[in-house]
This record gives sequence, structure tokens and C-alpha cells, in this order.
Amino acid sequence: MDFVAGCIGGAAGVLVGHPFDTVKVRLQVQSVDKPLYRGTFHCFQSIIRQESVFGLYKGIGSPMMGLTFINAIVFGVQGNAMRMLGHDTPTNQFLAGAAAGTIQCVICCPMELAKTRLQMQGTGEKKSSRKMYKNSLDCLVRIYNREGLRGVNRGMVTTLIRETPGFGVYFLAYDVLTRSLGCEPNDRYMIPKLMFAGGMAGIASWLSTYPVDVIKSRLQADGMGGVNQYSSIADCVRQSVRREGYMVFTRGLTSTLLRAFPVNAATFATVTLILMYARGTEAGPQDCEAAQPSHHAQIQQQAQPSSL
Repeated sequence: MDFVAGCIGGAAGVLVGHPFDTVKVRLQVQSVDKPLYRGTFHCFQSIIRQESVFGLYKGIGSPMMGLTFINAIVFGVQGNAMRMLGHDTPTNQFLAGAAAGTIQCVICCPMELAKTRLQMQGTGEKKSSRKMYKNSLDCLVRIYNREGLRGVNRGMVTTLIRETPGFGVYFLAYDVLTRSLGCEPNDRYMIPKLMFAGGMAGIASWLSTYPVDVIKSRLQADGMGGVNQYSSIADCVRQSVRREGYMVFTRGLTSTLLRAFPVNAATFATVTLILMYARGTEAGPQDCEAAQPSHHAQIQQQAQPSSL
């Protein structure tokens, strides 16, 4: 039931947060010489006006498809890591989260590659006249046929650099917040507290690794027109800073933070309600610390975007 609740919670998080993710990717990848969008809200307005509301949900199939596999990896790794470490402490939560974040990159990286390519496809067009990719699976198959396994795993190193500490920070922040807020079995504010803790943990996680996410998005979107602009991670960083300054690493941050809180809050609320309904209130957590391992493992993955 924990796994099922986590999957449903993750789906709720994806539905709530995907429009913000689309805006984030568009802002991160747009040309500095000919920018299409002036900022977060202008990007929202432009996408809806030019591509309809459905434009905000481009590429949503990829995170939905990868959700079950990612959850299975995260739950298994995090749970086993906590059992091996033996004690439920903030440090161990960080280490277990980091381990889970590292392993799930095997699925996360190709999933986000397909998502990014589909989000960038048909930019500014309500009905794209010529689609390069039909869907997420077609996208990955075409990339594999053209570039092989290396192409499907484009951005893997940056994904690892982002996910490993990002997941650790998420688990650590959630652990610290839930301990500080406290909760009782009959506390009427237990769910709002979990939502707040999850939302703030998601924000902390994104802030800790956001510059890496900008580079990852650029590398994964690179080559869509048949020409590769960047030869490596270092080259991408060098070109981005030279052309746009260090503020390039904050591109799309506003939409990311706007997305982080509701996505994590929706995920925590959904998972908690499903577990309470399934187990009954008598089987609820006896104290906040006892509840943390299960909540952490179920909810943390849903929040990232692959998607922290």
C-alpha cells in the first residue's frame, strides 16, 4: 500500500507541477540573442496564447511513464539504506536519500531527456506543422537510433550531480522540519504540517542544486536542430557564463520554486490520506519521528522532476 500511495501521490504531483516545469525548461533553454519570453508570467501567457493550455503539458507522458520505476527504485534503496544505517537520524536520512537519488538516475535521465525534447518541440506553435517526435517513447527510440545508448543518456553526469545531493537535502530538510513541527496521532493539523514540511523541503532541495539543473536542461535540449552547440559540461558552463553572466544559473528559478511547494504539498497530502484511509487512524504514526522513514521514502521522489 505504501508503494501504491506513493505512485498516486507522485501522479498528483506531476499533474500539479508539470506546467511550471515546462515554463522552467523554456526559460532555461531560450536563446539569449533572441529571447521569446521576458519572464515567468510572460512565458505562461505566451504558451497559453500561442499553443493553448495543452502546451503547458507537453512532455507529461514521460514523467508519468517513468513514475512507477523511479518510485520502486527510490523506495527500495532508501528503505534498505536506512536499515543498513540502523538509526533514524538527520544525517542518515541525508545519506539514504543521496543513495536513492544516485540509483534512480538510470531511469530519471532518459525520462527527463524525452520530457525536455517534447517540451521544446513546437515552441510558439498552437499546432505544430512538423513534429519531430510523436511521444516520449518515439523520442527515445529516435535518439537511440541516431546516437546510440550514449545519446539516450545525454546529461547523465549532470543528473547525478543534481540528484545525489538534491535527494539528500530533501530527506534532511523534511526530517528536520517534521521533528521541529511535531505531530500527534489525533492532531487535526497533521496533514497541513506534512504538506508544509514537504513543500519547504522541496524548495530547499531545488535551491541546493538549481545551477546544475540549468546546465542539464541545456545539454539535453542541445542538438534538437541537428547541430550541437556544446561539446561538454565545462563547455556549456563556459559558453553560458560568457554570453549571459552568472545570472544564467537562475534562469527559470521563479517557476521552479512556484512549482516546488504545491507539487510537494500535493504529494504529501495524497500519500498521507491514502495511507490513513487504507490503514485506519489507529494504524497512524505514533509520533513524528516514527512516521518519517515511510513518509520520506514515499514522497521524496514525487517532488522532483525528475522531479525534485
